[in-house]
Amino acid sequence: MVNVPRLVVAAPSTGSGKTTVATGLMAAFAGRGLAVSPHKVGPDYIDPGYHALATGRPGRNLDPWLTSEELVVPLFLHGADGADIAVIEGVMGLYDGAAGLGSSDAAGGGDYASTAHVATLLDAPVVLVVDASAAAGRSVAALVHGFRSYGTVRVGGVILNRLGSDGHERMCRDAVESLGLPVLGALRHHDEAASPSRHLGLVPAAERRADAVETVRRLGDLIAASCDLDAILALAGAAPPLAAEPWDPAEAVGVRGGVEERGGKAVEEAGGRASAAVQEKAAGSPGRVAGRPRVAVAGGPAFTFGYAENEELLTAAGAEVVRFDPLRDETLPERTRGVVIGGGFPEMHAAELSSNEPLRNELSAFGGASRPVYAECAGLLYLAQELDGAAMCGVLDGVKATMASRLTLGYRAAVAVADSVVARAGERVRGHEFHSTVTEPVHGETAAWQWAASGPVGFVQGGCVASYLHLHWAGSPWFASRFVDACGGERE
Repeated sequence: MVNVPRLVVAAPSTGSGKTTVATGLMAAFAGRGLAVSPHKVGPDYIDPGYHALATGRPGRNLDPWLTSEELVVPLFLHGADGADIAVIEGVMGLYDGAAGLGSSDAAGGGDYASTAHVATLLDAPVVLVVDASAAAGRSVAALVHGFRSYGTVRVGGVILNRLGSDGHERMCRDAVESLGLPVLGALRHHDEAASPSRHLGLVPAAERRADAVETVRRLGDLIAASCDLDAILALAGAAPPLAAEPWDPAEAVGVRGGVEERGGKAVEEAGGRASAAVQEKAAGSPGRVAGRPRVAVAGGPAFTFGYAENEELLTAAGAEVVRFDPLRDETLPERTRGVVIGGGFPEMHAAELSSNEPLRNELSAFGGASRPVYAECAGLLYLAQELDGAAMCGVLDGVKATMASRLTLGYRAAVAVADSVVARAGERVRGHEFHSTVTEPVHGETAAWQWAASGPVGFVQGGCVASYLHLHWAGSPWFASRFVDACGGERE
């Protein structure tokens, strides 16, 4: 049994102020000298960047769709190791699940992968953030009563947001407290603590680091002045112990016990989403390699999307993980044997990326030599021939990307079309798309994935696999072992 004080910050709908309150709570508690573990429900990459600034710890995602229900608590305990309190920011409305992310292939239905689902798995109390700007007291109370009564989550208190006056606060506070629920905080309009947004949400913290640090500080001050932190701590401390063991990346990749013993089981534990033939292939996945081949992971302002567990799995599989910034570095790190390029906003930095010709040429040669390259979304765009007319690396010869008029967003149940440095043809994975660009089809190329309502998508070319699909490797940990094996090194 593991005891971690914890709470979930949820809301009736998107735009109610969850990120303001959650990030502010993290910063306020950290300001008290507490070790705060930050978490985000769902596949969001941007909010965890602000959470990391607030706490000094990696922002981590909890997503039953991407990793399986069974892994939510172990992943949570892994991230919360050594923390005094964990704050989990919800996604969308409290009961909005995978189906609400525009996914026709989202299994589970109902509130699967919702904030309520994750709160139930974690047995964590919920703090409901209510935007009271367009309602008087009794209507706010009716809304809160409905959300508390609808499901099985335990709403432990309410934070009122965007109140207009002292009188407005009194009306709302009295009405909510008449339900027997405490009002744990009351915030007025707070434009001074807002973060700038653009086509895919907030501007990532890494793109405005100095300003983002100041924004997080202001959020901490706002919450400390507007909320009863002692009462919120007491609520978090009332969460019961969890009967699970923390997730261990070394065990996940089979370093302990051997992948030969764990591969098929790992597929089963990830949600039973693979056929017997695929399990047999997974059972043959390689273990750790000696010599620690160096894997270079793209970072910096243009490539801010990634799950911390992916790099932890690469390290556990035997890699030496190093960072490089395609906006600043003109060469790959010395002795690079494999390259991982995650998501981000290369479209906002296309001119700078294009002007770094030495690195583009080196990556082109690296990919052209069939060296291992794994790329998601922004990585796909960077490896293309061009992005909105700006020259990119050209690893994917002939592929051109342009900005689109609408956002593509949703969970995807995907099947590997071809063998690659991470997947085997026929393997099933769960991922998500989140982009506002399109690529022109290139005839004759080998596709990476396919899912319902889509044709073949992405590219497998030599040692390179690139697509719009974002994957959380904790759901398919053998991907890390395969990638490291492809990077070379002597077998232990």
